[in-house]
Amino acid sequence: MGDLPPKRSLKRWLVTTNHKDVGVLYLATALFFLVFGGVLALVFRTHLWEAGGTGLLSDSQYNQSVSLHGLLMVFWFLSPFASGFANYFVPLQIGAKDLAFPRLNALSYWFYLFSGILVGGSFFLGGSFEGGWTMYAPLNVPVYSPGTVAATIGSNATIFALLLFTLSITLGTINFLVTIHRSRAEGMGLWNMPMFTWSWLLTVWMMLFAFAALLAALLLLAIDRTFLTQYFGSGDGSSLLWGHIFWFFGHPEVYIVFFPALGIMFETFQTFTGRRLVGRKWVIIAMVLVAVQSFLVWMHHMFLTTINLEIKTLMMATTIGISLPFDLMVFALIYTMVKGRVRFTTPFLFSLGALVLFILGGITGVFLGAVVLDYEFRGTYWVVAHFHYVMVSGVTALVGGLYYWWPKITGKMYSETLGKLNFAVYFIGFNLLYFPMFLAWETPRRVFDYGESMEIFHQIATVGAFVLGASFLMLFATLAHSLVKGPRAPDNPWKYSRTAEWAIPSPPPLDNWTGRPSYSSGRLEFVDDSQTATDGGVATEADVATTHHEEEHADHASIWPFGIGLGTFTLFLGLSGLTPYVFDYVEPKYEGSVALNDSGMIEPNVVYPALVGLGLAILAVTLFKFGVEQFDAPEAAVAERWPFEGVDNTKLGVWVFLASDVVVFGAAIGALIFMRLNVGWNEWHIDAMTFHGLFNTYVLLTSSFTVILALVMAERKNKRGLLATMGATLALGLLFMGVKAIEYSTKIGDGHYWFSGVEYSIYFVTTGLHALHVLLGLIVAAFMIYRIVSVDAYLEDSRPVEYFGLYWHFVDIVWVVLFPLFYLM
Repeated sequence: MGDLPPKRSLKRWLVTTNHKDVGVLYLATALFFLVFGGVLALVFRTHLWEAGGTGLLSDSQYNQSVSLHGLLMVFWFLSPFASGFANYFVPLQIGAKDLAFPRLNALSYWFYLFSGILVGGSFFLGGSFEGGWTMYAPLNVPVYSPGTVAATIGSNATIFALLLFTLSITLGTINFLVTIHRSRAEGMGLWNMPMFTWSWLLTVWMMLFAFAALLAALLLLAIDRTFLTQYFGSGDGSSLLWGHIFWFFGHPEVYIVFFPALGIMFETFQTFTGRRLVGRKWVIIAMVLVAVQSFLVWMHHMFLTTINLEIKTLMMATTIGISLPFDLMVFALIYTMVKGRVRFTTPFLFSLGALVLFILGGITGVFLGAVVLDYEFRGTYWVVAHFHYVMVSGVTALVGGLYYWWPKITGKMYSETLGKLNFAVYFIGFNLLYFPMFLAWETPRRVFDYGESMEIFHQIATVGAFVLGASFLMLFATLAHSLVKGPRAPDNPWKYSRTAEWAIPSPPPLDNWTGRPSYSSGRLEFVDDSQTATDGGVATEADVATTHHEEEHADHASIWPFGIGLGTFTLFLGLSGLTPYVFDYVEPKYEGSVALNDSGMIEPNVVYPALVGLGLAILAVTLFKFGVEQFDAPEAAVAERWPFEGVDNTKLGVWVFLASDVVVFGAAIGALIFMRLNVGWNEWHIDAMTFHGLFNTYVLLTSSFTVILALVMAERKNKRGLLATMGATLALGLLFMGVKAIEYSTKIGDGHYWFSGVEYSIYFVTTGLHALHVLLGLIVAAFMIYRIVSVDAYLEDSRPVEYFGLYWHFVDIVWVVLFPLFYLM
């Protein structure tokens, strides 16, 4: 399925893999979740009109509204909205025809959409999650959460929705990192990339590691809730463990959200001042420093915990340190404006407004970076105000980006008068909503009761919330008017724009370019493929053939990403209802849709196991079809690839994926070490079965050797040898799983369950996470054997065997780390 239906067809949007279509899907879906989260905010702001609450919401409904508002805005709106711009414009800005892996790009979107459907559906599964967007332990496990048994299913659905969203982010980061590093137009070095692309490159590098930490935290939490393990409900330092893992993600997330907005500000300031960004190289260096430092300051969110004062002081210093590069960026924007000729268009007004709001948010954040002041402000509306002045200033710039690129996406201009009026209402509503929160700072965060002296400030804020909401209605009306009655946009409506997307028609054609973009002369040119210059001068026949192949045979359509997304959604929905948690309920006999037995144990409704089975069945079919589908997404024949010239796209993608997986296992292993030290290293007993562990170590090491032999056989085009060595790898992996099953059953037979104590929870989960990786590898190995038998695969191109080997060796290395930790220590 290579050809795309017309845009007016529903089928087009179900099968498309084209980066511009996927970008539009992201933008439209993110705006829906903006409205969803915004309506929740208006509801609980109305509830806060009077001290003590108006009675509009019950306690549980208030907590759900606040929690889901935060989750929707942080996860389902902010990053995906920026991702929509990145999907659409990063390939255009770097001169690529698409992302490196178009089908994975579509799959990333469908995971995002279905995760949003699952989190929205949580309200209809007994009630959504109530523990705040930070999901602090132990409030994130059912036994410490208020509500009915049925509400547990809705909370589970929220956690699984976040897991699915995180998988979406992981696929997207791999795709963008490979694309930006290996598909830049000839002559475009890293230093020469547009500022929005630079900001997005650093964003996805941060995403790769930060969301891997979140994925680990969510996996542990989902297993706690579904299988009764005791990571976060046991005491024994479990609350501190959640804080460390979550905020290792949570603080980089602030910059993950803000960097794309910053990139838009850089682009629009350059365009509407008519001059290059002042100190551009130093701004890039400052952004790199922030990206690295963002992982070194997470504990300033934990100043009120039992971490010792010396560590808190160190974290205070790093927090102050990370503000310094931002100072440079802010002054660069101000000097660019001062030295240029400003044109106050709608995009520029939103970008300038974002800068003003961010400065105020940053200054008030410095208060929270000081340990002593944080003791006073933590958990109050000062944090709420500061947080929104930073995060929603990013939204302000993103709205500016929507106005900036709207003519390119749609081919239509909008009314500047309506746009400027929209900005005025937005800016007034923003400050009416959030600034009074600084004045009402003594109000406890996430609590609907507050002192009567604070009432006037909350009433002003509520009015501001409705004004801000009205500004978004004006935004939608302005853009709708543009679509219906707006004049046709020229290819470049902005006089001083300087990036490549403005050099092609509005909207861009399906394949972006006629000819190949090149910057080898120092400016953008479109080179005739038959005249392509290479390192040796004239293109080789292979180069020309590859480029022609790109133009004529690149595919743009596949239904299987949608199918995989649907299957994963069905599976996760089913898993949400499988929690066998013990409650103190015996009567009534039925609570919501969940039956209870005489002991109070939840008996899952038969619908949920059926959904698990259905989801697995859909995944089995769609993943198989995905694997055998003939889909062509060739690499560019000529491109800048530093520093990965000798690595093809797929191999780099595997490396990047494994880098994120290192963080996942690192979090799991870190949890083991942290909890063992907390309990007492020598008080930790799991009755290790050393022989089983040692035997399995030999088995996996031998399987690594057979994978190497498989690659040799593939390179020699020896089909029998390839089948034998891949079969041996499969057999050794199955032997490993068999020994592990014997080990697990023996422990369970001795009365040591995964819920018997925190040490057994960590043993079963950590080794089980590794076993899951082995299982996934075995599925891939079985599929590869099928392909060898059926179509003589991998004899002409042995690279897939090499890629599988990289994954398998990684799994083996992880076991070499786990073996001494669990069996020898």
